[in-house]
Amino acid sequence: MTPSAITPRLALCNEVLAPWPFERQCEYAAALGYRGLEVAPYTLQADPLQITDAQARQWAAIASDHGLQVSGLHWLLVAPAGLSISHPDAAVRARTVQAIERLIELCALLGGSYLVHGSPKQRSPQQSVDDALARATEVWVAAGACAARFGVTYCIEPLARDQTSVVNTLEQALAIVRQAGLPRLKTMLDTSSAGATEVEPLPALIDRWWPSGDLVHVQLNDRNRRGPGQGEDRFAPILAALARQGYGGWLAMEPFDYVPDGAGCAAHAMGYVRGLLEAAAA
Repeated sequence: MTPSAITPRLALCNEVLAPWPFERQCEYAAALGYRGLEVAPYTLQADPLQITDAQARQWAAIASDHGLQVSGLHWLLVAPAGLSISHPDAAVRARTVQAIERLIELCALLGGSYLVHGSPKQRSPQQSVDDALARATEVWVAAGACAARFGVTYCIEPLARDQTSVVNTLEQALAIVRQAGLPRLKTMLDTSSAGATEVEPLPALIDRWWPSGDLVHVQLNDRNRRGPGQGEDRFAPILAALARQGYGGWLAMEPFDYVPDGAGCAAHAMGYVRGLLEAAAA
């Protein structure tokens, strides 16, 4: 591999260390060598919409005191209950848009630069997939417009078919992004979902789509739902493709199955990915 002069920044999805207090999460992640935390809002407060501006700024300061940034937000619509971007009821969707707009504002207050919209249960249809997709698209477009006002990027996350039937591939997400034509509405690559769903190898997808500027963020996880390096998936070719594209953004570790536990999984992911990056640059 020809190494890129730009090295990606490694972030940890903070729910891996829940239920530790946020300050302890920062202390541990920083000690491992992470530079950022990708925050699930429900880990900060049971109802994230009740987080005040002052609280958000305080958490940003705590991260900074430990040499970290809040890189962005993910798992956006887990709480409060009852949100959906595809629901047939316009009132439910309106409440969801309001929630998303507040989360976008909180992301900016926390110092984050992006939001990842996964939340499969809150977009899966109660009606036909086509109708659900049309309604979800309207919400994503509204989110992209709001993100521009706060200077952050809103990413539609393609998810595996066993999680949702609404947007499973990069091509489907990119179609929404391109039709919207909004500078702050983009898509991203979750290697677990993509590895389970995409037909084309992930490095080839990166080489094809990254130059468009519409694919902007990466979460690293194995198809077995564990952290990178804890399964059969090979991550060196993915990192090589990102290096070819000169990617210096965030790489977020997002395991779901924590082996041996959250702290150990976070440490293993850091050691594995940093080792691959160092080997590539040698």
